[in-house]
Amino acid sequence: MRKTVLALAAVAGLSALSVGALNAQNAPRPGAIDVSKIESGEYTADAGHSIVGWSVSHLGFNDYFGLFGDVTGKLKVDAANPAASSVDVTIPVSKVTVPSAGLKDHLLRAGKDGGAPDFFGPSPADARFVSTSVTSTGATSADIVGNLTLNGVTKPVTVKAELSGMGENGMNKKKTLGFHGTTTIKRSEFNIPFGLAFGIGDEVDLNITVAFEK
Repeated sequence: MRKTVLALAAVAGLSALSVGALNAQNAPRPGAIDVSKIESGEYTADAGHSIVGWSVSHLGFNDYFGLFGDVTGKLKVDAANPAASSVDVTIPVSKVTVPSAGLKDHLLRAGKDGGAPDFFGPSPADARFVSTSVTSTGATSADIVGNLTLNGVTKPVTVKAELSGMGENGMNKKKTLGFHGTTTIKRSEFNIPFGLAFGIGDEVDLNITVAFEK
């Protein structure tokens, strides 16, 4: 799974100054993980900073990538009993972002002569993931099993999730939990089989980064 790192050079100096000041006061660094300080309750996805990235094999030669942004939803945390926690998020498929204008047009193109579209079509419904169980696999990791609804089909999916940061957001002062997650789905199981016969991959790797605020 490839990961993309986005650098915000304009605020790098300010961030370094802030971190230095915190360290001087012996305060935890921003994002430092201390699971004993996680608060139970309901958190809301920070849509502006929550993304589902995807990649799929292009004819076996290389991979191409896309993003779904503006992810919304809720995380319910039970700090005393993590297995009782749950997540419900919605992904706006119609807002798919890809580097190629031609590819985006194809992804959202209507089917020929009233037939089924090759991919999502011009007015795709939002995708949704609703957890059914949470199983801790480590101090900061868990397997989240849930139902993914995509393209009108609902299938069980397991997301391998990792708590990637926690604490108070320095900008809006909200308590925040950040997570990374990965899973792989088969698009043919969601009625998106276009190109399988000539080599476009069936397996789609999903790379998830999401922040929830309280």
